[in-house]
Amino acid sequence: MAPRGPALLRLSGVQTDIGRYHILHGVDLEVPTGGVTMLLGRNGAGKTTTLRTIMGLWRARAGTITLGGQEIQSQRPHRIARAGIGFVPEDMGIFSDLTVAENMALAARSGRISRDRLDWIFRAFPALDQFWRARAGTLSGGQKQMLSVARAVIEKRRLYLIDEPTKGLAPAIVHSLAGALKDLKSQGASILMVEQNFAVAAELGDTAAVMEDGRIVWAGEMAELAGSPNLQARYLGLNVEAL
Repeated sequence: MAPRGPALLRLSGVQTDIGRYHILHGVDLEVPTGGVTMLLGRNGAGKTTTLRTIMGLWRARAGTITLGGQEIQSQRPHRIARAGIGFVPEDMGIFSDLTVAENMALAARSGRISRDRLDWIFRAFPALDQFWRARAGTLSGGQKQMLSVARAVIEKRRLYLIDEPTKGLAPAIVHSLAGALKDLKSQGASILMVEQNFAVAAELGDTAAVMEDGRIVWAGEMAELAGSPNLQARYLGLNVEAL
């Protein structure tokens, strides 16, 4: 288990509306420094809305969001990114008409890509090296997801928000992504990740929070949730015998 420090990210009473719909009803969540926090829950629970609210893509109607003790809930997305948050959206967020190299260059805040970091990304995702000069739109779904993750991690960030990185991917691609994220975690990264694949969540997660109807209804160690069929059935509707 990765060593963990005090809360890096804290949400207190966060409420978010999308149009006339009330999606988040007072989210209280802490993400410690170091390690992976899994944000789990059934479809429609508010997980993606939580990540997008943290990034400022949707504005919180009430509550506070702090990163390293500084409030960020009123800041615009580009300022939140500059504060040190890397984001992998559910829709990948890549530029299809640009090459893999151009996508990566745009993601580098400093304007240049560290050779050591790029070598690590190529080891984690060899396909990106192979298709470095290809347009991103020509990649397979799994390769696009690799590019989306690689763009977020091209530079070291204080926090990574990752939204369902393994959704709809073949088992071999899931294995590669999980391996890369495990390596990132071993480097001391702080990650908040939404994941529907419970086996992946159990493998990567250090802590976990479960959402239901726009609120956190359970939080604790991932190992406790992974080891409790009763908790899984109650909060996630999982039939462990079928996993």
